[in-house]
Amino acid sequence: MLSVLKNTPDFVMIEPERLAFSNIKPQVPENGAVKLDDITVSFEKTAHGCAVYLTAQKTPVSFVRLRFCVPFPTGTRFLGDAWERSYGDLSWQGMNASRIMPWYCLSHHEGQTAGYGVCVRPNAFVSVQTDSYGVTFIADVRNGSHGVLLGGRTLKVCEIVSEVYADCSAFEAAKQFCRIMCTDPILPNEPIYGGNNWYYAYGMSSHEEIVNDAAYISALCENAEGVRPYMVVDDGWQFAHDVTTCNGGPWHKGNEKFPHMKALADDIKAQGCRAGIWLRPLNTTDESLPAHWRLAHRHEVLDPSVPEVLDYIKETFARIAGWGFTLIKHDFSTFDLFGRWGKEMDYRVTEDDFTFADRSKTSAEIVVGFYKAVLEGASGAYILGCNCIGHLGAGLMHAQRIGDDTSGLYWERTRQMGVNTLAFRLPQHRAFFDIDADCAGLTAKVDFAKNRQWLNLVAKSGTPLFVSVKPGTLSEEEYRVTAEALCQNSVQTDTCEPLDWFDTVTPAHWRINREEVTFDWYTDDGKENFGYHVE
Repeated sequence: MLSVLKNTPDFVMIEPERLAFSNIKPQVPENGAVKLDDITVSFEKTAHGCAVYLTAQKTPVSFVRLRFCVPFPTGTRFLGDAWERSYGDLSWQGMNASRIMPWYCLSHHEGQTAGYGVCVRPNAFVSVQTDSYGVTFIADVRNGSHGVLLGGRTLKVCEIVSEVYADCSAFEAAKQFCRIMCTDPILPNEPIYGGNNWYYAYGMSSHEEIVNDAAYISALCENAEGVRPYMVVDDGWQFAHDVTTCNGGPWHKGNEKFPHMKALADDIKAQGCRAGIWLRPLNTTDESLPAHWRLAHRHEVLDPSVPEVLDYIKETFARIAGWGFTLIKHDFSTFDLFGRWGKEMDYRVTEDDFTFADRSKTSAEIVVGFYKAVLEGASGAYILGCNCIGHLGAGLMHAQRIGDDTSGLYWERTRQMGVNTLAFRLPQHRAFFDIDADCAGLTAKVDFAKNRQWLNLVAKSGTPLFVSVKPGTLSEEEYRVTAEALCQNSVQTDTCEPLDWFDTVTPAHWRINREEVTFDWYTDDGKENFGYHVE
């Protein structure tokens, strides 16, 4: 039998910055708290578990570990989440006490499914480990790579929740548990879908080409019953563009190929599309910005713990929304801040030797503050996060790119990244935000027979579908199939569920609108080369 967690952990380990982990002793809470020198960790019972609080006077605190003693039967399977996007690596697995599962984990055994996690927007980066005898939560409360200096402040670290489900599938249990972790998502009022030319243009575009793309996407959606599609302007429009580095701002104007950004938004709308745009807001080449606005160890990255930087971010997003872009996709902030992709993180989000300017806040608090500034500055435009931290962005983003890039060059990458993330993070859809499993790159380099299946799955998943397609390159049949997929997705009332997700990282058997469908994701030669190519 699977069990919910107690309202107070059985053991607590506090890791101050000055103390090696090997010297840390587990403590048993007394009267709902534990103490170590001037540090106190306390607990408060909640509806589904307990809230965790941390107070420290002068000692910098790095980690808090919370151990709940609950046994797991032999044969239990476990599914975890990811720090930011996933990288084709989500899966149900057997017991592995070394496995780091960010934010939450699900366990399944003989018809029961249990969820163990933290509510969204915690003030720490929280990961979960399981073993035969219990569940351990590791809360990274550091500021950068050093302990946070709370100065006597009481920090609500997180709210731990758990639940056991016995009368539904593991997939349905996952959906219900996501709604326990997030009770206040912000969701778009109408479907987000359409075109983004990244996977055929890869940053080499212009005002005129984007307008032609918009006309083509609009024509594909001529028979759409729902709202009009988006045309998203991706990387390449910015003043300081360098296609080799995906570099950043300033974001106050376009380059010579994009001379008038407001006119571009107007021209996109004139073609029958809504206007969307991409940016990398924390990365800048603007040398006129003050030195104290920047991370000390990474000069090109702005420090969102600085209040003036948050004002600057608000102004940037307000300007872009003022141009007429009603979907704003912001990218790269997790990598820019922490120097790692999610797949490179363990329970320590970063090991770069740095702190933010404001040492009194945890890294998680600073990231949440940045997301709040983005939402406030966007003036009502929809926010689509990419390389963002989903658990910290839920309730502050309307949509989230949930997996690493698909491809317009290699089908294997779309199979690995796209199918995996859609299957295993689908329970988060409209519980945390709308999930975006990324584009169908409809180019001559990718077998359309495979892309057709990806189009069909995403179109009927109820989640956003974006396509990258150069105008005039589709055959008559390919055009018809793509148009049908986009029109289907313009409403997003369909439902789907992976049926073989316990057995594979690339589910092939799905239930779509009560009908079972099987896909063939693999090429005849079985080649697997996505890992050797950078998009």
